[in-house]
Amino acid sequence: MSYDLVWFKRDLRCEDHAPLMQAARTRPIRCIYIVEPMLWAQSDVALQHFEFIRESIIEVDAQLRAHGGSLEIHHGDATAVLSKIWQVEPFLRIHSHEETGNQFTYKRDQHVAAWCKQHRVVWTEYPQFGVVRGLKNRDVWQRVWEKHMAMPVQAISVLRFWKRYEPRPVLMEAPSHLKHNPPMRQRGGRSLAIPTLNSFLNARSIGYRGGISSPLSAPDACSRLSVYLSYGCISMREVVQRTRQKIIELPSGAERHRAGLITFLSRLHWHCHFIQKLESEPEIEWRNMHPGYNGLREAEFNQEYFEALKAAQTGWPMVDACVVMLKETGWLNFRMRAMLVSVAAYPLWLHWRPVGEWLATQFLDYEPGIHWSQLQMQSGTTGINTTRVYNPIKQAQDHDPRGIFVKKWLPRMRPIPDTWLFEPWKMTPEIQDHLGLQGESRIIKPIVHLEDAIRNAKDRLHSRKKSPSVKAGKQGVIQKHASRSNSIKRRMGKKKKGTNHQQLGFEF
Repeated sequence: MSYDLVWFKRDLRCEDHAPLMQAARTRPIRCIYIVEPMLWAQSDVALQHFEFIRESIIEVDAQLRAHGGSLEIHHGDATAVLSKIWQVEPFLRIHSHEETGNQFTYKRDQHVAAWCKQHRVVWTEYPQFGVVRGLKNRDVWQRVWEKHMAMPVQAISVLRFWKRYEPRPVLMEAPSHLKHNPPMRQRGGRSLAIPTLNSFLNARSIGYRGGISSPLSAPDACSRLSVYLSYGCISMREVVQRTRQKIIELPSGAERHRAGLITFLSRLHWHCHFIQKLESEPEIEWRNMHPGYNGLREAEFNQEYFEALKAAQTGWPMVDACVVMLKETGWLNFRMRAMLVSVAAYPLWLHWRPVGEWLATQFLDYEPGIHWSQLQMQSGTTGINTTRVYNPIKQAQDHDPRGIFVKKWLPRMRPIPDTWLFEPWKMTPEIQDHLGLQGESRIIKPIVHLEDAIRNAKDRLHSRKKSPSVKAGKQGVIQKHASRSNSIKRRMGKKKKGTNHQQLGFEF
């Protein structure tokens, strides 16, 4: 009896899973996940990503077993795995979600498409988010997004599995070279995604507006759904519809709660808006979005500065505390992520690509489409966004005025009096001695003079921005990537004011 193959990738759920549901309607199915060694050899992956996927896959397998099947785990190159399966028992179709991933997955899918054509196998891909493959005109994107989000959420129906294989236990051993698995990271699986969504919709979203900027309040005020969306433990459509329904159900007088959920909806929209950029132009993962900025930083990369940033040794307490939090939790709120990139791009004058590779390994919720677009936007190489430079001293003053966050993650800051909290390097050696700051606890000076470095960076960037070639190329970037809609702000009852939402795309 013939069967169809359902290929799970970054869609680790059974609910609202179009490939699974569509495949099961016509013939028996066989569900697979491929552990690809070359994928895990890429520079943007870490052990935390592998372990989160493994945890999520165990749950998917358990659900499929409850319906009479299982999730087969295969190891190897995708086309080699497909060939091996096909040679034993040919299949007619492959069903999977579209993936807007890194360069490796982009080329991998091209190879799979060629394999399918050679073997006369029909490969049907389904949208995962509100992202349009082969989009010709940005003007229609908003309508397509709304249509996708309005489609009914598909519950698990009757599944018919191919019976000529024996279900095997999930065996996924992480490659030995993978590093970085934060002890306090979020764990994978839909069983954790749903309570996270429920707690946010029912209570935590009350503090969303005004609470997501500070690293003190953000761990609770943010939805914390980003990683579950990145790996498909829950569908974007389900989150959007649940959020809209909750807004309808709120009683009169719950204006703060309602405002938080409406703002959250706008972030979900921008999530897909940013992924669409990488879908439309995969080269922005490694090439400046605006070619007029080529050569701006590349030849001056200071490895010493980069190592200091990664080691939480820049000398700016807020920056170093954020790096330590990332190492311990795999998560950081959007404003602090933007600050890290800004510090790397301006006072440290580091090119965004190496910084982006490092941060990709640090963010558990690494989503390539959002990640690389944001790296470029915060570094000033898109050609269409306002230059945003985050002063780490001011960020500390605004969002951690009592030093609670900094002292939590940087033990060396705990003895520091409030007088010296934001610029501890200004303490004299005598004061440091009096406070017992010796050896590793000694306060380090910033690796560059902040004001001078920022001024020099702005001058260089703005000089390039004014050049005729950069001005000439701006319209092309706008046509390809800029948002066309202010409908979200109209729903929020606000007038359009530039592109402020675009700086918030890192995390929601």
